[in-house]
Formats: sequence, C-alpha cells, structure tokens
Amino acid sequence: MIEGEPHYLGHRQRLRERFMTSGLKGLNDYEVVELLLTLAIPRSDVKQAAKSLIARFGNLRGILDAPREELQRIKGIGAVAPVALQIIRATAALYLEQSAEGAEYLADQDQLSAFWRMRIGALRDEVFEVAYLDSGCRLLRDGVDRLEEGTIDRATIYPRRVVECAIKRGAAAFVLAHNHPNGRVQPSEQDKTLTRAIILAAETIQLKVLDHLIVSPDEVFSFRKAGLL
Repeated sequence: MIEGEPHYLGHRQRLRERFMTSGLKGLNDYEVVELLLTLAIPRSDVKQAAKSLIARFGNLRGILDAPREELQRIKGIGAVAPVALQIIRATAALYLEQSAEGAEYLADQDQLSAFWRMRIGALRDEVFEVAYLDSGCRLLRDGVDRLEEGTIDRATIYPRRVVECAIKRGAAAFVLAHNHPNGRVQPSEQDKTLTRAIILAAETIQLKVLDHLIVSPDEVFSFRKAGLL
C-alpha cells in the first residue's frame, strides 16, 4: 500500500486477490458482502457495514431480499449501495431465467423453482406470473410474464387473460407461479379454484398447464407433485 493511502484500500485488494485465486471459497460471509459493497461504495471502509448487514439479515440471501429502506438503516450503507444490491439480485434472477430458456422443463423443474424463489419468493406483495413453453416443454425466450400484483384471487386473475397471453406468445404449454408473502406455501381454496379455472380455459384450445408453483424464500409447493393437476 502506498504511504498516505487509506488502510482499507490494501484490505480490498487482498479480498479481490483471494476471490480471483479461489472464488468465494474460504471467504467469510461478511467478506463476500464486503466485496459487493466495494462496487457501490468506493471511498469508505465497508467492513463494519458488511458485518452489520450480516448481523441484521442473517446471510447474503437475507440481505438481497431485504427492502431498500431497511438496508438504508444500516450505518455506513448510504443510498446507493441498497440500489446496487437490488441490481445484483435482479441480475441473478435474470441469469436463472435465461439459463432456463430452451432447457427441458420436465427434466429441470428445480431450475424454475429456484428462479421463482429468487424472483418473487421474498416479495412483500403477492404476485402472479406465468412461464410460457414450446411444444418441447422448453421455456420460450423472454417467456416469463407478471400478470398481476397485489391480492391474488379469482377476481383479479382472469383465466381468459392467461390463455390469451399464451396464444400471443405462441406457447404450447405454461407453468403458473405465485408467492405467499406469509411464507406458508400450502395452497388456499382460492388457489385451487383459480388453478382449476385456468386449466379448464386452457383445455378448450389444447394448451397444457404443466404445473402451478407457490413459492416462499425457502419452499416451493407444486400442484403437480401434490396430485392437484
């Protein structure tokens, strides 16, 4: 380190070198968070802020799932870093989505489950999304749509709308997904009624509903695995 430079610059360089040599292996959780924070906070020591984030939210996933306003309450975080962390999270979700494009869905259901857990599992509001598939059960390019956000029930999600979107996409099948903000993934009677209505609407034009997934940050409920399709 050059004389007169802030002490944290040498520390950051050592962290980067460890990552370049061994990846994340061997890094403490707070050091991983440190590396991320250095991208958004170039001129401050972020070690204590990283430790505070881990103490408050538990792990990296908890940090990435946290609302921006809660992140900003941590001393030393500021206004830019929470936005950067949300960008990182959204980018990871996009990576999972694009990785699933063209993949065999039936052979890789875990990939869509992981994608939706990251994309919507930790949201405070309930959202309803659909993944559109081709005749080979492969995810279409840009094949995930959010159709509703808020309180999801039969009154807000119209089966006809789901089917019309599938037709416009040229889809042969689709997968439904929504989150339960309370963390409990067991389907409600409204969930079951809505799913049956969408299946009936799809069957009239030979569209297949392959599954309906209910997600939280930690769990996924599959209508197909539970024998409800």
